[in-house]
Amino acid sequence: MITENNLSENEENKNSNEVPQEKTSEPAEPQDESIHHEETEHEEEHEEVEISLADALKEMEKIINAPNAGEDFKKFNQLKEKASHYIHDEVEDKKHEYAEAGNAPENFSYEHPSQAKFSALVNIFREKHDAYQKGQEEEQKKNLEHRQTIIERLKNLYTNSEPGTNLFKSIREIKEDWSKAGQVAKSEFKILNNNYFHHLNQFYQMLDLNKEFLEQEYSHNLEKRQHIIERAKQLEHEPVIQKALNELQYLHKLWKEEAEPVAEEFREKTWEEFKEISNKIHERKSELSAAIETEQNENLEKKNQIIAEIKKLSEPGENPNHNYWQNAIRRVEDLRSEFLKTGSVPRKLSNQNWNEFKTILRGFNTTKNTYYKSLKGSQQANLEEKLKLIQTAKDNQNNEEWDIAVPLFKKLQEDWKKLGHVPKSMTNKIWDEFRDACNAFFNNYREKSNASTDNWKENYKHKKAILDELKTIGNEDGSIERIEAIKTAWNNIGKVPRDKISINTEFNKTLREKLKLNKINELELKEEGLSENQLTDKARKIKSQISDLEAEIVKLENNLAFFKNPSRENPMLRDTYNSIDEKKAHLETLKQNLHSIIAGE
Repeated sequence: MITENNLSENEENKNSNEVPQEKTSEPAEPQDESIHHEETEHEEEHEEVEISLADALKEMEKIINAPNAGEDFKKFNQLKEKASHYIHDEVEDKKHEYAEAGNAPENFSYEHPSQAKFSALVNIFREKHDAYQKGQEEEQKKNLEHRQTIIERLKNLYTNSEPGTNLFKSIREIKEDWSKAGQVAKSEFKILNNNYFHHLNQFYQMLDLNKEFLEQEYSHNLEKRQHIIERAKQLEHEPVIQKALNELQYLHKLWKEEAEPVAEEFREKTWEEFKEISNKIHERKSELSAAIETEQNENLEKKNQIIAEIKKLSEPGENPNHNYWQNAIRRVEDLRSEFLKTGSVPRKLSNQNWNEFKTILRGFNTTKNTYYKSLKGSQQANLEEKLKLIQTAKDNQNNEEWDIAVPLFKKLQEDWKKLGHVPKSMTNKIWDEFRDACNAFFNNYREKSNASTDNWKENYKHKKAILDELKTIGNEDGSIERIEAIKTAWNNIGKVPRDKISINTEFNKTLREKLKLNKINELELKEEGLSENQLTDKARKIKSQISDLEAEIVKLENNLAFFKNPSRENPMLRDTYNSIDEKKAHLETLKQNLHSIIAGE
């Protein structure tokens, strides 16, 4: 609505000694200050949450690298507060995890990876802002001198005008110069502005003696008012409400600076028309508030749904396994990113919503950590059971009672698969022992079985059973070990009848499918029972793949050199670094396999 700054013409004249709004080359502040502040709050709040820590730091860096870095003080401070908030919360999360692990909180020490960059950006901006402030002070001094010169011109116009002076043109130039003059210090503005309008009033009083010029001035200003009113009418239909409000405030500035005075018969009429249109436009503010409120309520619902989903992941059903928690960790990270990208919520619920989010995240981490603590105990129990299986395999590796021994070793392999994880430090050691005992048995069994072609039909039965077992494998934990055991068992079985030889093709096809499903290369498999020719062929393939991988790694690392800031923190390069790490890990595995083949292990 129209406030005291937009009083009617008569009321304005009565209050001519009040301080008018500051005139600058920028659009003036909105006439209804309360409306302006509410809208500004909505806009700032609307953008407040829609930024991550990385994006906040990126925006801060963009500001300090801008030509007038110190000018954007308000935005930089908002970003600084948001980044500081994120860093503090993440440090608190680390501290919470540290304490959850059973450590004394007073011994906690952690440096956030973004803290150094954040501090540097803040310090650099402080220096640039100080320099900007000094430059502003110098600029304001120059503007003060310029405005004082304009006032002197105005004073001379009605006190010492030379005969023949075009008063109409001169006053237009003076008013235009005053409108375009830059800002001055607030401490200087009040007196300066009062002085200007005092002399402007004196000028108009002088015009009473010059009726022809006064009528010309009235006509010009009336035309100005009519243009302003027409534009205001158009703003009633402007679809972007905030744009209409912003332009309206500028029209009020033009009205006060350039469209007065007018003849008495038009004064109240034009002002009332303009005021009525202004009130209608300001009434549309409720539409803006309603739209923002609707969007914020939708955001609140989305964020509450995210919190509910994280809570559900924190309360799994009976016996959640390692796969469940790994999938849950990835899902929670996605949900966390989605929460941070979702826009603002109603201000009165913002802190509560954020605290609920952080609390449920900490709850998820606590439940997850509890699971992995308990897992250590079960891994020890699994180790003891697997050691018993190894001992049984060693005790029977030379047993030639095939009807008893073969089912026994199959049962041992089945039991091995069913047992869960063991401590990581023991995984390879015990697997090698178990595999060696099994291979010793099956090698002996193959030698004795291949002594007669009568056993080829039996070989086919074994291969058929192994192929059927291979088909049942998915991508669960232990799948790769099962595939290795199956491949070794397959290698240790002799020939099959000629009319059944297609089983080898079917096995190789199924094997490739299972390897693809588990994202492992066949050359990385640990397998026994290969002939000399098969070992030589495998070594040749591994050497070729090692050469290709090394070339790919060199190419990727060379590409990084073209970037100015080739660090892992650069979002554009994160995938490249991950690809290099994966290829190096694959390369190391292939080299180990090649070494094992060459060494005859």
